Amino acid sequence: MSAGTILVIAAVVLATSFLSGIFGMAGGMIYMGALLLLLPVPAAMVLHGVTQTASNGWRAFLWRGYVAWPILLRYLIGSALAFAAFSLVRFVPDPALVLVTLGLTPFLAWTVPDRLAPRADRAGGAELCGFIGTAFQLLSGVSGPLLDVFFVRCPLDRRAVVATKAACQVATHLIKLLYFGQIIGGAGDSLGWPVLAVSVALAMAGTSLSRAALERLTDIQFRSWTQRIVLGVGLVYLVQGIAAYAGG
Repeated sequence: MSAGTILVIAAVVLATSFLSGIFGMAGGMIYMGALLLLLPVPAAMVLHGVTQTASNGWRAFLWRGYVAWPILLRYLIGSALAFAAFSLVRFVPDPALVLVTLGLTPFLAWTVPDRLAPRADRAGGAELCGFIGTAFQLLSGVSGPLLDVFFVRCPLDRRAVVATKAACQVATHLIKLLYFGQIIGGAGDSLGWPVLAVSVALAMAGTSLSRAALERLTDIQFRSWTQRIVLGVGLVYLVQGIAAYAGG
């Protein structure tokens, strides 16, 4: 990997970790799209998984007092079931499918009617969230917007939403690392430890810098800006994915 590529990745990691630290998502979507321009899908999934594990893990630690632990434990059940299903088929998506899935994810999330929207705090909600979230992680590398469907209507403030989603995403990113790094095999061989170490350090730095910004937001501003950002990014990826299929 060239020095220029490493510098680009480093800058994107810092910026997207800062963004994710504020909204609990969006940064991961942008980061995944950037990696697809630079790396094959399996390698992009591994680097994304390492970086996002560090970013979400540090975010969960910073806001650990707000994590809803019962929801997290039930979420892990659904995650384990999705991982088992994908391990049987060993499916690896192509870049165009990843882009289309990235693009559709926020629209699927935000178009679910209130009366049909599941909630993570209700019976079966966290388990379903874990299954769907992990499945979309293995298809596109990102599941934050879908997780938001399960959390946005829960009686949790913005800090509890960010903290609990971060803890849940640590689990799904670790599963993604295991799937693409071990079960698919060889996905991270081209990356090297220096790239992984720099990515982890910058992910933690960006997350730390975002804390003050999150504190200044109100719950209304938090939800409003989250929707605008993820739908805008999703539209860009959807167009790119469709164009890739049309050109292929």
